[in-house]
Amino acid sequence: MKFIDAPSPNFDARGANIDMVILHYTGMPTGAEALARLQSPEAKVSAHYLVEENGDVYKLVDEAMRAWHAGVGSWQGDIGINARSIGIEIVNPGHEWGYRDFPDSQIASVIALLKEIRTRHNVRAHHVLGHSDVAPRRKEDPGEKFPWARLAREGLALAPYDGPAEAGLSIAYEDALAALSAIGYDAPQGDHASALLAFQRRFCPQSLGQGFDPRTKAALIAVKNAA
Repeated sequence: MKFIDAPSPNFDARGANIDMVILHYTGMPTGAEALARLQSPEAKVSAHYLVEENGDVYKLVDEAMRAWHAGVGSWQGDIGINARSIGIEIVNPGHEWGYRDFPDSQIASVIALLKEIRTRHNVRAHHVLGHSDVAPRRKEDPGEKFPWARLAREGLALAPYDGPAEAGLSIAYEDALAALSAIGYDAPQGDHASALLAFQRRFCPQSLGQGFDPRTKAALIAVKNAA
């Protein structure tokens, strides 16, 4: 893993202890364009790190400071996501520009970086989240192609559900919906569709867009119990 200093002016005082990491994809045609935007004073966005497809890691904002990466969002009712998190941008054109698999070298650097971060901060596996987890109405990154299972095998994130879909047949809709909120998603009754899609991208992409199908219900209960 190669670190490259690339300071961004877009940060301010943190004001909270770090206990989360938020993973993003850049969602722009090239990594160079994404890096330029994260360094632009006019853009008013940033992250602590950017991981290129070749595995290079750009250091933009000191971890002691608050980067401007999460925007409006919440997790377990807390809206102060930027204050308590480290933001990692992962170069990928995203759904708008030709979403593709994440290269092995890139994910290896993400894993190494997360391990380093955990030597400095108390970030538990259930607090390594995607941008869409904390902002499901606005975001869909890092998306359904992101290899969360690789992070889970290193103990760095909760694993996607790999149990049988049939396990969800006996789970009531009401219990599954309650689990979505209990895990941490902003999913009020009657306004949970975006949160459900975010959950499926993260934990059961085979069921993406299938509502509360049996696999999704089984996954919801499994993740709730693991979180």
